[in-house]
Amino acid sequence: MKQQANQIRPGWVIEYEGKQWSVIKINLIQPGKGGAFIQVDMRDVDTGVKTNARWRTADTVEKLISEELDCQFLYKEGENFIFMNKTTYEQFAVNEEILGERAPFLEDGMEVSVAFIEARPIGVNLPAHVTLTLTEAEPSIKGQTATTSYKPALLENGLKIQVPPFINAGDKIVVATADCTYVERAK
Repeated sequence: MKQQANQIRPGWVIEYEGKQWSVIKINLIQPGKGGAFIQVDMRDVDTGVKTNARWRTADTVEKLISEELDCQFLYKEGENFIFMNKTTYEQFAVNEEILGERAPFLEDGMEVSVAFIEARPIGVNLPAHVTLTLTEAEPSIKGQTATTSYKPALLENGLKIQVPPFINAGDKIVVATADCTYVERAK
């Protein structure tokens, strides 16, 4: 199915140069001069080789139709993540490379959807947002609240993130899994 390049999302499987590629990361670039384009980091489904490609936002790409199954993350075993199909209770392994930078967001019991092509898992779609606790955060500098500055912080899963100055260690925050950015303070 043809899709505009600016609609590409992590977890999609696209056909590019006659091969099947799983999208790992996207970056929309809007240069000061010229038109916007999208840069896509992707992994070959068959060989695991990584590459990146650029498209103008008006270009089209071929999105492959995959079967999406509701699954539950169980545990990590070596380089594999073990999931269970919630319908058949069948367990299967997904290699760490398929998850890429989003792997630290997986928590025991988390419900995700796993994309399959020809009975082979090729992508894991995580929830758009997760709630995590900050383990470390630099103290805010007095008077810094007037600007839209951010400070570095460390999440409970080991990832580093930029947060607003009013967020402190021990606070629970909502984080976007697609790009590991702060969304809001958890309620």
